Amino acid sequence: MSDLILIIDDATLTRTLKRISHEILERNKGTDNLVLIGIKNKGTYIAKRIQDNIKQIEGVELPLGELDITSFRDDDAKRDVNTSRIDFSIEDKVVILVDDVLFTGRSVRAALDALMRYGRPRRIQLATLIDRGHRELPIRSDYVGKNIPTSRKELVIVKLKEKDGEDGVYIKKLDE
Repeated sequence: MSDLILIIDDATLTRTLKRISHEILERNKGTDNLVLIGIKNKGTYIAKRIQDNIKQIEGVELPLGELDITSFRDDDAKRDVNTSRIDFSIEDKVVILVDDVLFTGRSVRAALDALMRYGRPRRIQLATLIDRGHRELPIRSDYVGKNIPTSRKELVIVKLKEKDGEDGVYIKKLDE
């Protein structure tokens, strides 16, 4: 993995998610009416860690859902697939939508479209581990782990223990 440059190590990733968890609680004045929904796949793992952090801080386990945006994307061939798992009402709730990397904003746009199939939340807030800029849509994150300005010739790779066996965020330069 010599072509990967480590920009966030495992300890920093853990601290970053704890900070985001505190920020969510502060902005919303506690846990009332909060639900967490991770954008499948890595957003779900990050949302679960935020859920665990909030349980440690407040003693409350927030509802946690998983949102599959496959059939709502505009940059892939449409596939009518839905493996979302949201087994609670989002009506009049504050939804914390969680993703690993915010780049063009297209995944978040797809997630907003998919989420509306489940009801009308009071508010939707976005939490992302990494914001790398290059927005194509007017979307911003309410909670950002780290802003990492990148070029379009770079790739941000988020590795999580649950999926990759390690925690870390890397930049990889793409071939010219």
